[in-house]
Amino acid sequence: MTFSFSHFVLRHGYWFLFVYVLAVGIGAPMPADPIFVLMGALSGNHQYSFFICLFLSIAGTLIGDVLWYALGRTRGRRVLGFLCKLSLEPDTCVRKTESRFSKRGAAALLVSKFVPGIGLLSVSLAGISRIRIGRFLLADAAGCALWSGSYLLLGVIFHRQLDKLLEWLGLFGRRAGLIAAALLAAYIATKYIQRAMFIRRLRVDRVTPQQARELLESGLPITVVDLRHPGDIERGGQKIAGALVLRPEDLRSRSHEIPDEHEIILYCT
Repeated sequence: MTFSFSHFVLRHGYWFLFVYVLAVGIGAPMPADPIFVLMGALSGNHQYSFFICLFLSIAGTLIGDVLWYALGRTRGRRVLGFLCKLSLEPDTCVRKTESRFSKRGAAALLVSKFVPGIGLLSVSLAGISRIRIGRFLLADAAGCALWSGSYLLLGVIFHRQLDKLLEWLGLFGRRAGLIAAALLAAYIATKYIQRAMFIRRLRVDRVTPQQARELLESGLPITVVDLRHPGDIERGGQKIAGALVLRPEDLRSRSHEIPDEHEIILYCT
């Protein structure tokens, strides 16, 4: 008995969509967008209902989001550290998410899932910020609908072109599933390689807290720049004495505040 990827999707599409999206919502490092487009194309062919697909997509994502919201409320910022370790997009980790969230609040949930690496962090920040559960659910459900609905609709619009792709995959029988799995594995491997290179670059010029203290006590001309989010400083109530507090985006425009002859220690979370 041969396994056909296209036959499997046609027969178990609703369950496949819900379980896949739920896994992504819980934190599995997989892209959901292609699955939305695929199910949208099948909806355009009248093989599945667009609105049932939309409902299942929202439900699966919301379950995962409520979990991370609850962890944010109960575990605080430790959750962000854990998510950052899992993230395949380290450059969009906590910093960009906090900046977005501080400017827009719960409204950031409307578009956060369109940006890789920000979705789960945003819902955790909603919990950390103690946004009311009703407000969170309303904003997050709207964001889930906008995100999944956009890609489902894209699949509906281009369903004829995607039909040809499905027919092509059908010719491969069970090999189509292996091809899809190989492509997904290649995507995840590429992201982890990028992440490893990013972390390696950070470690090159990194100093430990003890080394930083010794440098400050040595009397050498040093300026410590605190790059933490203002909300972090306010919540923690502590900062290094004499440190210059700057946002990363202000480093260039306010660089004149740092004496030219000084060594610089950048400090962040």
